[in-house]
Amino acid sequence: MTHRLTPARGPAATSAPRTAPRTVTRRRALQWAGAGAAAALALPALAAWPDKPIKIIVTFAPGGASDILARVMAEQLGKKLGQSVVVDNRPGAGGTIGGTFVSQAAPDGYTLMLSNTTPIALGPFTLEKQPYDPVTAFTHIAHLGSAPLVVMANPKSGIHSLADIESTARKAGQMSFGSGGPGSIGHIHGELMKKVMGVSLQHVPYRGGAPMTTDLLAGVIPVGIDVLTAYVPFFKTGQLVPLAVTSTVRSPLLPDVPTVVELRYPKLVLENFFGLSGPPKMPADIVARLNSLSNEVLVMPDIKKKFEELGIVAVPQDVAAFNAFVKDQVGILGPTVKGAGIKL
Repeated sequence: MTHRLTPARGPAATSAPRTAPRTVTRRRALQWAGAGAAAALALPALAAWPDKPIKIIVTFAPGGASDILARVMAEQLGKKLGQSVVVDNRPGAGGTIGGTFVSQAAPDGYTLMLSNTTPIALGPFTLEKQPYDPVTAFTHIAHLGSAPLVVMANPKSGIHSLADIESTARKAGQMSFGSGGPGSIGHIHGELMKKVMGVSLQHVPYRGGAPMTTDLLAGVIPVGIDVLTAYVPFFKTGQLVPLAVTSTVRSPLLPDVPTVVELRYPKLVLENFFGLSGPPKMPADIVARLNSLSNEVLVMPDIKKKFEELGIVAVPQDVAAFNAFVKDQVGILGPTVKGAGIKL
């Protein structure tokens, strides 16, 4: 059926200029309806996001550096998004269990990962079959910061320096060290120490920094290597002894502790970066919003102070810069791990 719309008759119509009649056919009405539906489908994913809780996967057990940082970010992002953000710990296999889970999740913005050096630039290269390409298997969203590792000892072990580790291992033929897990950044650093020092160091793996700390405090293991973040309180009480930080400059949290460079071990420089990543092919608008909100969090005075207390230097970056950073880290550390022959 065709409906014709014609100008009204009467004085008002005669004084106004005539316009061409408009015809609305059923076909045209359907075309307009279709166009409207297409436009609705084309609206950014951001319009409906987030309408349910968001998970941040941590690739280590609760209590370690990544877990602490993830909970700080979850609280702040939750406030800004008006939606619950929860932390889900999935440790194991050098961070690749959690990493694989995220890489295979739906790219809808509801599954994220507290990415760091281990599941991105180390763990995948320690396995016989690499589980994912750390550059392309994720959407890298925001760079949060970086922190050095600390090589530390139980004070009753008699180990008070890196030189003590080298001499003790050489004299005894072997000594053990603990880390937050197989393929963790602490494990990798211990393997590098073994190679650089030319001694036998036996790795004792744990399911995260917290259980390693328990055994280190109890004297079950003499030496531990992990990100500085969670250990400062133990250094202040004398329960643990910091031997060296693995950066090129001293940490403000441990100004009296020398760097590996000062101790003439420049090849032992290794820092842990922290970031926010998600599954591949996430919507660009959600990525942009998460990047913007994360960067807002990083410059909040109380959060900057919290980061400093954790030994982490906050480093806001845009999405492109963070992706370039990840690519560089993988390009440098991946071959280092393979070259050292480190396998899980």
